[in-house]
Amino acid sequence: MSNIQCANPKAQYLSKKDEIDNKIAETLNGNSYILGENVKKLEEEFSEFISAKYSVGVANGTDAIEIALRALEIGPGDEVITVSHTATATVSAILCAGAIPVLVDVDEDLFTIDHEEIKEAISVKTKAIIAVHLYGQSCALDEIQSICDEKGIYLIEDVSQAHGAFYKDKRLGSIGHIGTFSCYPTKNLGAIGDAGLITTNNKNLYEKMNLIREYGWKDRISQMVGRNSRLDEIQAAVLRVKLKYLDEDNSKRKNIANLYNDHLAEIDRPSYRNNCDHVHHLYVLKTEHQDKLIAFMKQKNIFLGVHYPYPVHMQKGFKDKIIVKNDLCITEKLCQSIVSLPIYPELESKMALKVIKELKNFGVERI
Repeated sequence: MSNIQCANPKAQYLSKKDEIDNKIAETLNGNSYILGENVKKLEEEFSEFISAKYSVGVANGTDAIEIALRALEIGPGDEVITVSHTATATVSAILCAGAIPVLVDVDEDLFTIDHEEIKEAISVKTKAIIAVHLYGQSCALDEIQSICDEKGIYLIEDVSQAHGAFYKDKRLGSIGHIGTFSCYPTKNLGAIGDAGLITTNNKNLYEKMNLIREYGWKDRISQMVGRNSRLDEIQAAVLRVKLKYLDEDNSKRKNIANLYNDHLAEIDRPSYRNNCDHVHHLYVLKTEHQDKLIAFMKQKNIFLGVHYPYPVHMQKGFKDKIIVKNDLCITEKLCQSIVSLPIYPELESKMALKVIKELKNFGVERI
């Protein structure tokens, strides 16, 4: 058996190769490579999929967050609450917008932002909360939305790890003031390079984000200071193909997760949020022997991931640039104990069973 990767974007490309190749060839044979017909149609199709009124295609997920913040007129002196247990991109985008990241701890059972910690972190400078939907499932959006409504602050959903997931009966990205999506190749909806999307139900925000992504232009005259974060036609074409299969691919991820759940019931992992849909961007478990487990599985040609090895607040580049509320003890413990098992739609059952077998050979009681 060949190597079993934690994620495998090439396998997804090969599973849809003919459609993707045809779309790319069609795009190359056209005469529009930036913000053309594919981007326009992707924005329409993604809005319909998410059940949001508007979508904006951008260069990547980091830009998506920064543009969202700028559209909300959040900048120097303003505070934005989010987690340290996330990709650095979430926090970097806040800083790039000129605002101050305020980092709080996560829930011990679900690993998403702890809404009780949010309450303690709010100040007169707080302008927004970025709720990072982690591993494939949502944050506690009812509680967070209630806080936002009470305090008059904005809710941004970072949906980069939960494309297609539901919170109760609504798709993530349709609930907050703005939803942001990374379409990095390993995401549930992944391009073949960098790409991002933003969703909103607010026409004014939509129009501002459209301006910001391309120099602030309207009829090629800058109405405001913008930037260059345009989604190119090839990435949009690829995403249009993959979007048609996203629910189906997410179902395949769930099947693999169920296989792990059934055979590894005794292993410690995040709980599932009630009445919500989990699309398993990642399948993580906790272990007291992170390095040993990774090394053991590597010897068996199985490659585990670590998301994330270092909390944002402990990284040198963010020193003196962030505010940390309370001890982030759960975040720090998780970073030392979490591993991600292989999971992607094209992972065959026999490969998942091989992962399970080798985990048991390592010793479930040791995990």
